[in-house]
Amino acid sequence: MANIKSSIKRIATTEKKTLQNKSKKSALKTTLKKFEAAVSESAETAGVLYQAAVKSLDKAASKGIIHKNAAARKKSRLAAKLNKENQAAK
Repeated sequence: MANIKSSIKRIATTEKKTLQNKSKKSALKTTLKKFEAAVSESAETAGVLYQAAVKSLDKAASKGIIHKNAAARKKSRLAAKLNKENQAAK
């Protein structure tokens, strides 16, 4: 355990931020999983969930939860899956 007051404060803030980041990352994963499940079921629902997934990816990237290039890669892959399903439905 740290003895210096500033070190104790840094440990506390780091733990707090770690919990917040874990929560936000978990929520992001949930939205992505919902989209993945909806792609195979309904094109209309998938479109709405695609927008929600993109929004959550952009927000996570802007907050530093994930890297901006990782967000761009994930958005690209989601769009490709959505387009593939739309092509298969026609």
